[in-house]
Amino acid sequence: MAGNDWLNSYLEAILDVGPGLDDAKSSLLLRERGRFSPTRYFVEEVIGFDETDLYRSWVRASSSRSPQERNTRLENMCWRIWNLARQKKQLESEAVQRVNKRRLERERGRREATADMSEDLSEGERGDPVSDVSTHGGGDSVKSRLPRISSADAMETWVNSQKGKKLYIVLISIHGLIRGENMELGRDSDTGGQVKYVVELARALGSMPGVYRVDLLTRQVSSPDVDWSYGEPTEMLAPRNTDEFGDDMGESSGAYIIRIPFGPRNKYIPKEELWPYIPEFVDGAMGHIIQMSKALGEQIGSGHAVWPVAIHGHYADAGDSAALLSGALNVPMIFTGHSLGRDKLEQLLKQGRLSTDEINSTYKIMRRIEAEELALDGTEIVITSTRQEIEEQWRLYNGFDPVLERKIRARIRRNVSCYGRYMPRMSVIPPGMEFHHIAPLDGDIETEPEGILDHPAPQDPPIWSEIMRFFSNPRKPVILALARPDPKKNITTLVKAFGECRPLRELANLTLIMGNRDGIDEMSSTSSSVLLSVLKLIDKYDLYGQVAYPKHHKQSDVPDIYRLAAKTKGVFINPAFIEPFGLTLIEAAAYGLPMVATKNGGPVDIHRVLDNGLLIDPHDEKSIADALLKLVSNKQLWAKCRQNGLKNIHLFSWPEHCKTYLSKIATCKPRHPQWQRSEDGGESSESEESPGDSLRDIQDLSLNLKFSLDGERSGDSGNDNSLDPDGNATDRTTKLENAVLSWSKGISKDTRRGGATEKSGQNSNASKFPPLRSRNRLFVIAVDCDTTSGLLEMIKLIFEAAGEERAEGSVGFILSTSLTISEIQSFLISGGLSPNDFDAYICNSGSDLYYPSLNSEDRLFVGDLYFHSHIEYRWGGEGLRKTLIRWASSITDKKSENNEQIVSPAEQLSTDYCYAFNVRKAGMAPPLKELRKLMRIQALRCHPIYCQNGTRLNVIPVLASRSQALRYLYVRWGFELSKMVVFVGECGDTDYEGLVGGLHKSVILKGVGSRAISQLHNNRNYPLSDVMPLDSPNIVQATEGSSSADIQALLEKVGYHKG
Repeated sequence: MAGNDWLNSYLEAILDVGPGLDDAKSSLLLRERGRFSPTRYFVEEVIGFDETDLYRSWVRASSSRSPQERNTRLENMCWRIWNLARQKKQLESEAVQRVNKRRLERERGRREATADMSEDLSEGERGDPVSDVSTHGGGDSVKSRLPRISSADAMETWVNSQKGKKLYIVLISIHGLIRGENMELGRDSDTGGQVKYVVELARALGSMPGVYRVDLLTRQVSSPDVDWSYGEPTEMLAPRNTDEFGDDMGESSGAYIIRIPFGPRNKYIPKEELWPYIPEFVDGAMGHIIQMSKALGEQIGSGHAVWPVAIHGHYADAGDSAALLSGALNVPMIFTGHSLGRDKLEQLLKQGRLSTDEINSTYKIMRRIEAEELALDGTEIVITSTRQEIEEQWRLYNGFDPVLERKIRARIRRNVSCYGRYMPRMSVIPPGMEFHHIAPLDGDIETEPEGILDHPAPQDPPIWSEIMRFFSNPRKPVILALARPDPKKNITTLVKAFGECRPLRELANLTLIMGNRDGIDEMSSTSSSVLLSVLKLIDKYDLYGQVAYPKHHKQSDVPDIYRLAAKTKGVFINPAFIEPFGLTLIEAAAYGLPMVATKNGGPVDIHRVLDNGLLIDPHDEKSIADALLKLVSNKQLWAKCRQNGLKNIHLFSWPEHCKTYLSKIATCKPRHPQWQRSEDGGESSESEESPGDSLRDIQDLSLNLKFSLDGERSGDSGNDNSLDPDGNATDRTTKLENAVLSWSKGISKDTRRGGATEKSGQNSNASKFPPLRSRNRLFVIAVDCDTTSGLLEMIKLIFEAAGEERAEGSVGFILSTSLTISEIQSFLISGGLSPNDFDAYICNSGSDLYYPSLNSEDRLFVGDLYFHSHIEYRWGGEGLRKTLIRWASSITDKKSENNEQIVSPAEQLSTDYCYAFNVRKAGMAPPLKELRKLMRIQALRCHPIYCQNGTRLNVIPVLASRSQALRYLYVRWGFELSKMVVFVGECGDTDYEGLVGGLHKSVILKGVGSRAISQLHNNRNYPLSDVMPLDSPNIVQATEGSSSADIQALLEKVGYHKG
């Protein structure tokens, strides 16, 4: 481990203890030395632990004057190290157990999924159900991993092919401080490389042909702690080069940073504290996208809204947001993880400093992991920088299995049904860079006059003299390492390799740019430990005059540092143990520097493209020294590597990145809302694209076309998504379209008959639409009570709180529940309520949406089938249903003592988009996180919800929920979320968290709610408190037993005013 030389020192001191230590009292370890080397053993075994406290003890021991005290301290420290080593072994054992468990679960899920998908294949086609698909070579071939344009002519051809397109792209990066110029990179842990990447990506995309508008959505921060520019709602990103491809200039064209206000006002908070406010961001972002789509429609869409071609989330928090936006707007999603939660969790557990609970408390790591899993559920494409990220990090997730992904992809290519299974595509697209401002130096040190570097000219960059003052012979080639003093960067191994190779020391100098520092004592313990180790190694190998380690440099100095190394015919090295990507390698190549880099991670892909250096084993000092010596001693090889780097560097430019990026987006199946609202109150245009046009292939649709009036299952299940051998797919599509269109026309042609809830003198056009469009406010009753009588009591209380406004019709009501529409009908009748008392019914936990019929003589309710086109994305259909039934049976086999079913299918309660199960023993029902995990492992995407006081399990589409249904009403009918008031209990169904938070107002009724189901909330992946924004001004809590007057007072508190 880098920085453990001090361990060697004090352990050797222990071994050297002689007269001062009484043999009779010495420890067993010190007596039984023999040939065993405790020094080497303990140093190796302690790798991965934070030895800061031990180091302080060693400093005290070294300074002790009393030999006896010194020896006692050293012996105690030795036993502490032994204890750390034992702890490390225990953690390693636990890690092995986790890996084995994950492997067994994945193999079992893969086997079941493959068996289901092999039902329609012959024996010869089925192959090995669990082994890798070797014919696909582990994914893309080497040549196709980085599909790049290799010439200016090819780029020009591609540019011409994009003309005429006018794409709208949305990028999301929530945390950190984002602005277009003078980025404060390194200001805090949230404002780093990701900030620079997303800004440059937005800027570059905005300049690409065929792209009309790019919005980068982030958080608006109006805090005295940060610059005022972060509080500006909009910032235009001017292109770096005005001669770039963008030629579709228009009123709203270009790239913009859009800052959405959400979270605590006037406060900048870290990303770990943003989770409760994600729904508020989603609501605000959705409002902006809808308005912009409408504006773009007026400018370039002939009056039709121009929806985003994709919504791209960056990092887990933005991935969660992008998934919700993608579901609400019905547009494709793309995701980039940047860094992944599961990988970080594994690393933290290996270090042994914190328990899982402590890690989650500090980093909210389980919420982050669930967000990444949701992003995998909803995204079309995951963009990574390297293959290593796919093979070693994404494969840790339940939602991605490389083996199963290749099997599914192979079936899709062969046009064979996947039975509702889906796996996102992984695409490697390295980050781009700006190279037009870089001009590599043509000269070198051999052509310079004697003494030019010994005494730099006044016009030379100041950083040159700062570096050269360290060297006794500054004319030698510079080996450059640019990395922060972190053990993972492996700087100490580099210094050892340099120090132990005399020929290398004679030929070259070593420059270490290790960040900025004022004093070692002021650095973090880890950084200071690394730096002290470097200084000791310099002293050990007597490298004075051969190694430079300047204390300070500016970001603007970095190009000059690269130029200096290139001018001396030097080499750039990245010896990190693992390097996720290696952007500095590309930067160095742009300045004409050959590279020596670790063979672990992203440098492998970079080397494959640039072919400008050598790869090394970062653990092998001889390998590092040999590679460096080979490049600095062989001038022909150095020149070839330099030439290759400069020739191929354009392959990592932003235009190349964006070309590949846009080509990937083009493969996504277009999705967007399938209706056109008429702003003047007219009918929906029948010339709009048919709903069937955006539905996924009918073979995988799993849609029951036998629509019943109440939406329940009628007769046999219609969810058969096998291929239709008789060619009836077209007929099925036609039936679906006709059903949707007839309903749409019915909404327009029917008129609502009477009713005290409608204003007199209302515009005649209002009768063509659901009455909710004419309301000033909507009260959403989403209280999950133990009994229906309790729900009825809450409804009457809220009706009473609405007072006169209910009679006048300015306030409408929506019932949001897990009940089916038939159960709602029975409930209304038994409670003496009318269907027209509510403007809409969100039922089956958010998988169905109904309105009161405009012609109550024919039917009481009419379903919104456009809503199904929104939520059906990745719905598993019959394949999911069969797997769930098999799962329910396995629960009975495992947990039931007398073969009594714990979870059983409830066919009479199920609908096409909600598979219902009865839960007879809620206490024995498995946690939802286990069911989600099982489904994801089998590539099935769904949203399971425990409801009805824990007696029912509803499984609905992955992007469907009661909160998403409210967003749909905004998208569909234009009713603003800020004008909605959602009433919930103190606890509720397991989708409860989605109803609290957002732009709508929330009233929490204390003492009301499903009490038994609260136990199921305790088995969550993360605490409910991590996602509940109880400090939001939009949320108020009513005391137990509140009257209607109390509720009216609370409504005024959240800004609700009558009229």
